[in-house]
Amino acid sequence: MHFPETYPEAKQARRTAIFHEFFLYQLQLQSIKQSERHVANGLALHYQNAALKEFIQTLPFELTAAQKRVVNEICLDLKSPTHMNRLLQGDVGSGKTIVAAITMFAAVTAGYQAALMVPTEILAEQHYQKLKQLFAPMNVTVGLLTGSITAKERRPLLADIENGRINIIVGTHALIQDAVNYQRLGFAVIDEQHRFGVNQRRILREKGLQPDVLAMTATPIPRTLAITAYGEMDVSTIDELPKGRVPIETSWVRSNQVEQALSFVGTQLAQHSQVFAITPLIAESEQMDLKNAEEIYAKLSERFAPDYQVALLHGKLKDDEKNRIMTAFSENQIQLLVSTTVVEVGVDVPNATVMLIFDADRFGLAQLHQLRGRVGRGKKQAYCLLVADPKNQQGIDRMTIMTETNDGFVVAQKDLELRGPGEVFGHQQSGVPTFKVGDPIADFASLQVAQQAVQKIFTTDPDLTHYPTLKQYLAQQQQNYLTLD
Repeated sequence: MHFPETYPEAKQARRTAIFHEFFLYQLQLQSIKQSERHVANGLALHYQNAALKEFIQTLPFELTAAQKRVVNEICLDLKSPTHMNRLLQGDVGSGKTIVAAITMFAAVTAGYQAALMVPTEILAEQHYQKLKQLFAPMNVTVGLLTGSITAKERRPLLADIENGRINIIVGTHALIQDAVNYQRLGFAVIDEQHRFGVNQRRILREKGLQPDVLAMTATPIPRTLAITAYGEMDVSTIDELPKGRVPIETSWVRSNQVEQALSFVGTQLAQHSQVFAITPLIAESEQMDLKNAEEIYAKLSERFAPDYQVALLHGKLKDDEKNRIMTAFSENQIQLLVSTTVVEVGVDVPNATVMLIFDADRFGLAQLHQLRGRVGRGKKQAYCLLVADPKNQQGIDRMTIMTETNDGFVVAQKDLELRGPGEVFGHQQSGVPTFKVGDPIADFASLQVAQQAVQKIFTTDPDLTHYPTLKQYLAQQQQNYLTLD
């Protein structure tokens, strides 16, 4: 490759080097996957199919074809004695939570407990209320465990988890604290799994009987990432939205057009809809000339109060105060919520129709798509207004992409193309690994062929009996593996 005599020779040499690099990388990933599948103490959850069908019939809506397919994939894994390590991906609003609910119920009918671990208390509270409502007809007990629960509430709750009186436990990382002991944890669901480190996921597994693990993400994963950073997991994809979902209309406005945007917000409020206003910062910053939440809150309060209730939400508030504000907003006691990105994940307010994002060019595409997904969850037409004066072409490209598509998978791929490969993934499992020769985005075809070649080897010879050199290579690389163990 370095001293070619002809251009085709150089091209061929580079192609070989790229494949070699991708092949060795895929070898490590598939080795992890292989060892996961052969965990000797994997659980076989023999759930009650009739009870599961009965529960699905109590749901107030028909599952989409994609949801049914994914439920079947997960249930097949639950029944299998090999350990499940599956990633469930789906666009914002595609119905991952109901898939988690159905599969957790399956685990309960098999005589096991299930846990749902989420990154924020707001989200934990929301899931808890939703699951309690869903399971009310099925005699399933649901508990909520978060950091802000008082010691007086915590003691009986921990006792109920330990003696099995609680079937499904919803919580934040409080679920993995030393004091928490499960009677029979057989299934663990990790929502927004990229928010948790490898060690946190490992501790949750060790809390139970090596439970089957379902990780969920609302950030659709491009095929490049699925083959690299998530190559050791089985991936299930919900690739359709529920029927009747009205596409969100996204507009990009410059700072000098904010008055028109606010007039539109006033029109929506007058129609009894609710509005999110998002800013990148909490308070004013000398370093960055960005719209901050406190400044926006003051301006919007001056304009829309007292006709409408305006509130301010950010990460520095105490958890009980954040929960109080979000509950009031979800019950329409607050009509306009000014917030930082603390509302990015999972918050569900069907009556909210406008997502107004200031300094939108300062957010990544995936984050903008997540924020946009907070509206359009009801029957009304929803709108996303991006206020931005981008200083460079990449900022302009991000705004253009957001206005051209609502498809999270397209947004994710474009985001990856704009940002390029990330760092070698470590304990956070973020980004695409950096390779010396290959580019997983530009050389995706080689990456795919390498993956298929490795899969073929493991399918025909899982112990690499006929490949002593590869076996030796894996042994040398053992200390560099990124496993959940």
